[in-house]
Amino acid sequence: MKLHLPNHPTQLYLIRHGEVEERYHKVFGGSRIDMGLSPLGQRHAEAVGQWLKDTPLDAIYASPMQRVRQTLAPTATMRGMEPTFLDGLREVDFGDWTGHRWDQVQSIFGVSAFDWLEIIENDGIPAGEPVSQIKSRVGECTAQILAAHPHQRVAVFCHGGIIRVMLALMLDMPLMRMAHFNIEYGSISVVEVQPEKKHAVEIELLNFQPPH
Repeated sequence: MKLHLPNHPTQLYLIRHGEVEERYHKVFGGSRIDMGLSPLGQRHAEAVGQWLKDTPLDAIYASPMQRVRQTLAPTATMRGMEPTFLDGLREVDFGDWTGHRWDQVQSIFGVSAFDWLEIIENDGIPAGEPVSQIKSRVGECTAQILAAHPHQRVAVFCHGGIIRVMLALMLDMPLMRMAHFNIEYGSISVVEVQPEKKHAVEIELLNFQPPH
């Protein structure tokens, strides 16, 4: 299928950053801790770049956080493309949960960290980012990207939480339902958007981790 024709959908390649430094494993870092990648995370980044090497891309958008910059570097370098960084693609601000391990959240805050999407949707994280703000900023970024690139292919490098919010908004689903969608480190999900179709948003690929 040729690019840029009116019957060609806009394709969003939603890419989660690679594995983070070991000291931050199973820790809520969110937007407040600007961590880097682990050695495995660097391999995730290289694998993404290799998997995408034969895919025509018209643009790259990204969160400005370090773990995302390091993940997109191989792809951008290989193609000679300059990414556009959008502050609205930063990870969710986990408020008072920041810096705590998943198991600590239960003992300190009396809730299960595994219910984090439901808790966020109900604004249940102390000093956390309001869900209305999360949806607003991610929705604005998504709309900006789609408006700028009709019928094109765009890579969006960001975070697991943000990919879930983007999917929830595009599919018109509650954020808590995204708990059914796993988004691994270094994974690629592909969404096609074609407003003139009845099913305007279609998931073509979900949570694919290229061999690393």
